[in-house]
Amino acid sequence: MRTRKRGNGLEHRLELDSFIPYRLSVLQQEVSRVIATAYAEKYGLMRHDWRVMAALGNDQPLSANEVCDRTNMDKVQVSRAISRLLVRELVVRVQDGEDRRRCILRLTPSGEEMYRDIVPAARAREAELLATLSDSELRQFDVVIGKLYRRAGQLLRGGD
Repeated sequence: MRTRKRGNGLEHRLELDSFIPYRLSVLQQEVSRVIATAYAEKYGLMRHDWRVMAALGNDQPLSANEVCDRTNMDKVQVSRAISRLLVRELVVRVQDGEDRRRCILRLTPSGEEMYRDIVPAARAREAELLATLSDSELRQFDVVIGKLYRRAGQLLRGGD
């Protein structure tokens, strides 16, 4: 945050172009749009739909709450994505046999097939994006992301 002297005191001003949380948010949106080219047009999936499918494709069955935890999406986003995926018969939702209050989600065979088709395309787009970084920069980037992620978690838990 930069400050500027103005008149008889300091005016505190937040310049978004140099504010890291803002820059990370913009970067995340841009990267998501780049990766979305691997699935949006060809498969008609929205970003949140793909995230739900990716979570399930990686580790199923999952409850909606578990999908929220794994994707860092809120319940409304997950619920809407699940509804769209149910209509398209890409996921199935069944009541948990051990806890009848809980529903579990799985990819259907057609959902699994779509997931398997999209993963290589998404990885290829990721590789195209990361090609701008050297191996050393990529390792440093990974370290920095890890540090920021852990620190944000500490701050959210009230640590210093």
